[in-house]
Amino acid sequence: MKARTVSAILLLLTSLVPASATVQILSMTPSPKSPQAIGKTIAWTVTASDTHVGPLTFQFYVTAPGGAPFMVRDFNVGTPNASTWTSPAFTWLPTACTSVNSSGLDELSCEPIEGIYSIEVVAKDFVSGETASKTAKFQVTPLVTGSTPVLTPTGNTLVTMFSVPPCAAGSFVRASFQEQSLKTPATITNKVPCHPGITSNFEIAGVYVNTPYKIFAQTITGTKVVNGPTLTYTTGNLPSSISFPTFSQAMPKNANADGALPLVLHNLIQLGAGAVYPDVATDLLDHIMWYYYPNDTGHSDTLTRPLQNGTFLSIENGSAWDPAASGGQFLRQVDLAGNVIRETNTGVLQQELLAMGAKDAQACSAIAKPAAIGAACLGEFHHDAIQTLPPTVGSSLPGPFTAVIVDIEKIFPAGTQNDTSGLPVDIIGDMIIVLDSNWQAVWYFDTFQHDGGAPQLDITRAAVMGETCVSGQSGCPPMLLLGTGIAPKAHDWLHANSLYYWPNDTFGGASKDIVWSSRHQDWVMKVDYQDGSPSATGNILWRMGNDGDFTFDNKFSDPWPWFSHQHDVGIEENGAGVMTIFDNGNTRVIADPPLGLGSALCQPNDCNSRGMAVNFSETSMTVTPVLSSDLGYYSTAMGSAQLLSNGDYFFQPAIVILTLNDTVGYSMEVPPTPATGPTTPLLDMEGPEHYRGWQMTSMYFPPIT
Repeated sequence: MKARTVSAILLLLTSLVPASATVQILSMTPSPKSPQAIGKTIAWTVTASDTHVGPLTFQFYVTAPGGAPFMVRDFNVGTPNASTWTSPAFTWLPTACTSVNSSGLDELSCEPIEGIYSIEVVAKDFVSGETASKTAKFQVTPLVTGSTPVLTPTGNTLVTMFSVPPCAAGSFVRASFQEQSLKTPATITNKVPCHPGITSNFEIAGVYVNTPYKIFAQTITGTKVVNGPTLTYTTGNLPSSISFPTFSQAMPKNANADGALPLVLHNLIQLGAGAVYPDVATDLLDHIMWYYYPNDTGHSDTLTRPLQNGTFLSIENGSAWDPAASGGQFLRQVDLAGNVIRETNTGVLQQELLAMGAKDAQACSAIAKPAAIGAACLGEFHHDAIQTLPPTVGSSLPGPFTAVIVDIEKIFPAGTQNDTSGLPVDIIGDMIIVLDSNWQAVWYFDTFQHDGGAPQLDITRAAVMGETCVSGQSGCPPMLLLGTGIAPKAHDWLHANSLYYWPNDTFGGASKDIVWSSRHQDWVMKVDYQDGSPSATGNILWRMGNDGDFTFDNKFSDPWPWFSHQHDVGIEENGAGVMTIFDNGNTRVIADPPLGLGSALCQPNDCNSRGMAVNFSETSMTVTPVLSSDLGYYSTAMGSAQLLSNGDYFFQPAIVILTLNDTVGYSMEVPPTPATGPTTPLLDMEGPEHYRGWQMTSMYFPPIT
């Protein structure tokens, strides 16, 4: 873990460029050509020459009217034809992104606006260090030309662009929309600053299919709110080209369910065979109200976090530099219509990490086989990315920052973690990478730098259930160092699965650190991050869980009080509330003889996953349960935990095996009953397998945790 400023990285890269560069931009072509109206996506094709062997990579920056350069696609490898290279596809929705402050958090507000944009492409050969760049202008025209708002379809049939006339400086504007039947309350979007002489444009999402709506803008000046003209329109249908999931009520929704949070966002990862579904949002009665389906070949995405500005973070498949690692290579921020606002990839971050001195971030394809003991390489993004981090101390860049998990493979001597093959052992660890607001790496935490034993990690402490991975195994990253001369199975040592940035530590310790969950160690751990301060050690400050650093106050007399193989750990109320945890319970279930799940011989609360909430003290190092609710289902993996606005809890047993070929997930709201026995849920919605879900006010105001 080290901090490094962007200027230092750029200085290092610049020092590598020879005086006579041999990389040249040959063409830079938009389709369609300038000018185009707001909402039109533009496909850019760039060709360049390189007299070296390459590979040649391409990066795109956009400067919006009156704005600063903003990285929208980081370096990725082009396609060669002799000495000419063509850039990867770059489809761009003209959008202005600026840092704003809302709810006490630095956020990135991205809004399509009119004006003249500047698009810069940089071609770089990372072997020779040579670069070339070219800039083009593109004019975007407004959809509104008078005093009346305009509604325009988008590429998503359930998302409509709502464009409103300019408003005065110092004011804010937002949109309000509602079914014409008035059966449900109006939805209000996030507000954006008024741009004098420039229109404001909102993506309207979270609507019922084929339903009449009314919509108007609200201009806010101080405490005064002025409504604009009302328009009416009818929403679209779900596209027949996409296979959509079905949901049902496992039991009728209780009238006491949290009506202030009427939307559930579902990330629908399917680990088994079967349909590939889009991510969807539903109401509490199973109706689909939004969807996201990437256009990439071999669609797969992990929607890690909805953001406070009507966008979301997603880890997605695709090839970035190394075709052998074509899994979760892309980290993207996506708008509600499905347009990629910005993107980075594992290939370029690996280069940045190496420049920062990260020894375990080599390219797997660059390591000779069989890999030598001590060899390590960076794999793919997985499980989580969050965007609630403020700027690193000393940074001149605005927030927010982003943190993402990536797997690391490393070769250890034969016999490590009791491997019996007699061959060197491939062990899978993790790295947490922190990116600045232009998605450049500025800090990292490498688990293999902290594997020497308590109070840190212990490389001799294998996964508590002995989990291993082979190539192509579901739920495992690509295994790129396995093969002849290496133990046939990699040891899945940690399996990090969630991140939480702690902005407001009220439990007796230092603040502004990162809390992460390790499924295979049955631990939640806190890392000394301190907003990337030079004094941050990256050390593990504590390990919470069975055999960790805390004592559990077992006031419920639970035969197995600790969580195990847990998911979605966070501290509610922006760091000031309880810690919520989805306790999958794998270790607890396996420890309970006999091993027949659901058997009447299981001890009470031992064969189901639990929804948990705890208080804890970093002074006395004690954990006190607030909630330990038997959810009635056993979720072998994945899952969600969330405190709701009315004091209830949202939990998601995400992958429940009904039969060998039939798995489902459940979205549940449960009351805060402080007991270990079964609970009667207020909401119990059945659907396909999930990775994670959130119960939300709307698509514009998801939970912060």
